[in-house]
Amino acid sequence: MKTNELLPVNGLTELHWKPIHHRSETRSAYNDGSTFGEILRTHLTRYILIGLGVMLFLLLLSVSVFAQDNGGGSFLKPVPANYQVKQALEVESLVPMFLTGGYHFAVGYRYRKFRVRVSVINGGTFNADAYSINNSSSEFKRRYNTSPGIFFGYNIWKNLELYTYLESHTFAITQTSTGIIKDVKSTDTGVGLAYQFFIGRSFYIQPGVHLYLRSNKTVDFGDAQYHIPTADITPVIRLGFRLWKQFPK
Repeated sequence: MKTNELLPVNGLTELHWKPIHHRSETRSAYNDGSTFGEILRTHLTRYILIGLGVMLFLLLLSVSVFAQDNGGGSFLKPVPANYQVKQALEVESLVPMFLTGGYHFAVGYRYRKFRVRVSVINGGTFNADAYSINNSSSEFKRRYNTSPGIFFGYNIWKNLELYTYLESHTFAITQTSTGIIKDVKSTDTGVGLAYQFFIGRSFYIQPGVHLYLRSNKTVDFGDAQYHIPTADITPVIRLGFRLWKQFPK
């Protein structure tokens, strides 16, 4: 498409109409001319491959740990059962955060049916408002900035864990029409329910669901106001590994 624009020629003494060319397709600022979609697909593919590689590594490590284990049973059904552990130290990650350019890490300590863990999360481009019960407006997006949290859980049946938490979130609120971003702090609490599916003695996949609750807050954007949702229902899936464990004698 061509449009005419008034541009200076020969300094400031003369002005002429000169055609300016605009590209019909939005391109990125990268030297190779890749579109944003191409770059996004490349990054997603990279993160997925990394995630699959991590899962394979943990699975192989779990097989190795089981081979050295003195217990009985089979690889998928060891004896004693994993939920009968007396003490354990676990690390885990909410892996979908890596797919949106963020991250999540957690470390937990288990004593019999009780578990406490601390975590840090950064959601990247993940829009938390998409999972809100009372979404404020489609004119805004809410992202997780780096935020810490602490979780307290109890196994109500085998590896089914019911837990509560306290997270000190810093949300980045983006007004989509202007691109203006403002931060808002929120102390979130709630309940979660998740099940640890163990593959061997150490590696586990833990899908679950969270109900987040928070007080109402308003962010002023001048021509519009953002009201933070007071409740979110969010599905989660974590990959974890037991670094150390001790069973009752």
